[in-house]
Amino acid sequence: MYKTVFLDRDGTINEEVHYLHRQEDLKLLPGAAKAIRLWNEAGFRVVVVTNQAGVARGYYQERDVQLLHQYMSRLLEEQGAHVDAYYYCPHHPDQGIGPYKVRCRCRKPDIGMFEQAAGDAPVDKAHSYMVGDKWLDIQAGARFGLHTALVGTGYGRACYEEVCQKTGEDPGDVQHPMEFFGDTLLDVAMWVLRQEEERAVTM
Repeated sequence: MYKTVFLDRDGTINEEVHYLHRQEDLKLLPGAAKAIRLWNEAGFRVVVVTNQAGVARGYYQERDVQLLHQYMSRLLEEQGAHVDAYYYCPHHPDQGIGPYKVRCRCRKPDIGMFEQAAGDAPVDKAHSYMVGDKWLDIQAGARFGLHTALVGTGYGRACYEEVCQKTGEDPGDVQHPMEFFGDTLLDVAMWVLRQEEERAVTM
């Protein structure tokens, strides 16, 4: 059983770019590599789970996704960090083309990518986390039984403020699957490490 940090990709690790698929458009967010390196050093598996509807819509190919992930790995390695595995969903239930137009189990907020990752390396859910910049990331992580954190980069800040406006309360204080909000991925990494330290003390 592996303690695992599942990460959304766009808006969480790298700058949000509409239907990102070109290497020259990939820019790591400040502190993202350091956050991943801290998880690496703490013994977490780091796994990326990303919806890639651009494949379904015919904007780019699966090979483009794979090449982009290889490039991301090289950028991270330059800063002493690494991702252990990448999983992506190339489907869309309504806007897909050909075999990609399907109501699949892998598209977040469903949990097929998480199940695939767990099949490859069993997940210790009590010590594992899902981090992303959209509520569908949080919903998927909660459905899979993970701890969850929303990051304020990408769409995260807008999502957080929208819920605050609707409820009049901090999402962490009401019935909500989000356990933590951090402005950056590095803030979330520090929270995860604190959580694990506290759990180690109480065991």
